[in-house]
Amino acid sequence: MRKIAIALLALVVLGLGVFFSLPGLLDQRMNSVANPAPYPAGASATTLHQQLFVADLHDDALLWPRDLLRRHDHGHSDLPRLLEGGVALQVFATVTKTPRDLNYERNDDASDNITPLAIAQRWPVATWNSLLERALYQAERLQRAAADSNGRLVLITSRRQLADFLAAWQRDPQRLAAVLATEGLHPLEGRLENLDRLYDAGFRIAGLTHFFDNEVGGSAHGIEQGGLTRFGRRVVARLEKKGMLIDLAHASPRLIDDVLAIATRPVLVSHTGVQGTCPGPRNLSDRHLQAIAASGGLVGIGYWDAAVCDTSVAAIVRAIRYTAELIGVEHVALGSDFDGAIHAPFDTSGLAQLTEGLQQAGFDEREIAAIMGGNVRRLLLSQLPEE
Repeated sequence: MRKIAIALLALVVLGLGVFFSLPGLLDQRMNSVANPAPYPAGASATTLHQQLFVADLHDDALLWPRDLLRRHDHGHSDLPRLLEGGVALQVFATVTKTPRDLNYERNDDASDNITPLAIAQRWPVATWNSLLERALYQAERLQRAAADSNGRLVLITSRRQLADFLAAWQRDPQRLAAVLATEGLHPLEGRLENLDRLYDAGFRIAGLTHFFDNEVGGSAHGIEQGGLTRFGRRVVARLEKKGMLIDLAHASPRLIDDVLAIATRPVLVSHTGVQGTCPGPRNLSDRHLQAIAASGGLVGIGYWDAAVCDTSVAAIVRAIRYTAELIGVEHVALGSDFDGAIHAPFDTSGLAQLTEGLQQAGFDEREIAAIMGGNVRRLLLSQLPEE
């Protein structure tokens, strides 16, 4: 009997060991690259890249069991690799719920992949059944990393802070500005006052939906794929009042239309593809590209195959070229979706290869500077809360 008990205990311990190691294994498998580092680029592109202010509108690294301040040999980003890639500003998004058997066509909200991921990573118990607490905990992870970085990672919540960061960055570019975003507003849990809690935690960009419809509106991958709800209209008004940017990534076409009809400030799409080079249920139509540009907003071009129909620099550049010719270079940005369970051509240390691709596609230095980060800098300096 004692031997059986010991064997059962051993099996339990083994099972727990496998369970708790699962997030790291998933991170390594799901956040992959086509080619390992290093990522060489030509002399001209390397020289130009070193002079650029590079900004990326979407990274999901906060979801994974990875110390942001330490270099890793898997995943797409961490502070050492971001700095090596010349990134000056990174938007970090918080992922709080994704459906089982996730797909691009139709998902309901009845299942959740993130609950076991949170438990396996030993996140606080409060996060196990609260989407709001998951968002706040990931925000806290970023805040702790910034506090422990000796000034190399700075959380930005206002125009003044960004201006101060830019002055310091000009003197020493070995530092990174971080901006917090939500991957969908289901963490509101149907309560408008929870938007104030997200704002107080440092969130300044709000994606409205992710892979399923929520209380705010329809997802491009949801069941109804509808427009803004009555609650959603109140949320949009509160976002604009607080100076938080609205992100229409993953939004249904009807939701995009409804938001653009009432928005008084620029909107952005943080990570996307475009129908003109890669048809797909979440890639933007020409009409929506033009409407987003008319709002003064930005379109962040993604790096993964469903966004650009290939895993290559050439495919990313092709989508950028199409978008720039349709709506103007001043409305185009980078939206990698790094660490969002994608297969990318490189990790963030390889961004000079994208600068080289833009050079080879005929963009001049001014246009490259705008696309690679200048447009994001301009938008945030004009739209973040002043203080």
